[in-house]
Amino acid sequence: MDFRLYPLRLTFRATERLVFPPGKAANVLRGALGMSLRDLACDPGCSNAKTCSRAAACRYAQLFEPSAHLPGPSGLRDWPRPFVIRAAHLDGDRLVTGDQFHLDVHLFRDDADSARILVKAFARLAANGFGPGEGKALLQSVRLLHTASDWEPFVIDLRPTPHTGRIRVDFQTPTELKPLAPGRDPDFATLFARIRDRVSTLRACYGAGALNIEFKAMGEIADGIKLIQCEIGNQEVVRRSSRTGQSHSIGGFTGHAEYEGDLGPFLPFLEAARWTGVGSKCVWGNGQISVRRLG
Repeated sequence: MDFRLYPLRLTFRATERLVFPPGKAANVLRGALGMSLRDLACDPGCSNAKTCSRAAACRYAQLFEPSAHLPGPSGLRDWPRPFVIRAAHLDGDRLVTGDQFHLDVHLFRDDADSARILVKAFARLAANGFGPGEGKALLQSVRLLHTASDWEPFVIDLRPTPHTGRIRVDFQTPTELKPLAPGRDPDFATLFARIRDRVSTLRACYGAGALNIEFKAMGEIADGIKLIQCEIGNQEVVRRSSRTGQSHSIGGFTGHAEYEGDLGPFLPFLEAARWTGVGSKCVWGNGQISVRRLG
């Protein structure tokens, strides 16, 4: 039982002045990516991915509007997008001509052609310009992180590992874990439930199928993991949709929490969550975590 992804790192050189708004670099890139993908990858006869009879074969629909053409697993109405953008390190940056910068894109479709299309779409959007000033950049290099050979997926083994001890989870970008109330500390059972749901859904939609695990039994074990220490705070971020003009919150909590107990069954899922993100609005880079063993 495993989970597969293409973790891409794209390095650019600014050819004009570039500005990334504070807290919104990934949002700027995501919006520009949608337009670039439509121009590059959509079937020429498909003007609307939600109504086009050929949408199932449209690469744009597969990557950017995946719920437009197929029913989800187990009746899931809306599919999660099969990628996340990691660009929080660019928030607030102001780049001048010649500056280098990078962004990461994690693709969860087990499909090298989709990875190549994403790279072409990012190269196109950079050349056309993005951000408040529509500054341009040139794609210089692409590499796959943690992958032995070019265009082979990174494989995470989800089988349990023997480990009883303590870990620290850092919530690096705003995180929202439903149904956790704002301001409440993230207990491990809720954290694992949201990781399990996200990894299972992505695998069911884009990989080898739904996870073959005892959901209830693992949830009961997760209840026994203790929250030892926690320091979190809320971060408010609001995005405005260029399509509808409406504003939406993409904020959440950041900080860290330490957990203790029989963590062996959960460490592989925590590793997967480093790449997928956890909670709501992951496609914008929310819910980015890192995990460190303390003992």
